[in-house]
Amino acid sequence: VQLVESGGDLVQPGGSLRLSCAASGFTFSNYFMSWYRQTPGKEREWVAGIGTTGQATDYADFVKGRFTISRDNGKNTVYLQMNNLKPEDTAVYYCKRNIGDYWGQGTQVTVSS
Repeated sequence: VQLVESGGDLVQPGGSLRLSCAASGFTFSNYFMSWYRQTPGKEREWVAGIGTTGQATDYADFVKGRFTISRDNGKNTVYLQMNNLKPEDTAVYYCKRNIGDYWGQGTQVTVSS
């Protein structure tokens, strides 16, 4: 199982980013996927989740209305579109397969003027 995140960057408050997570080593379309994030000194927190077909999604309250999770099963990739970014969104973002303790290496998102 391999998960590789990308798309993190430095962005100004109010800006947007799209994160990607490329999956390999398993049948991607069979698994729920999630995004998490972590800042130094804090526990990793769940951000969003998506069902196998992409129709079912769920979000943490602190990103509802700003972030959108999606997936492309043909490309074995899950995405996180992040709009109206705030400084408190600064974190390393990770994707995770919902079954099993499989994580990517993370991608850094920094929101700062």
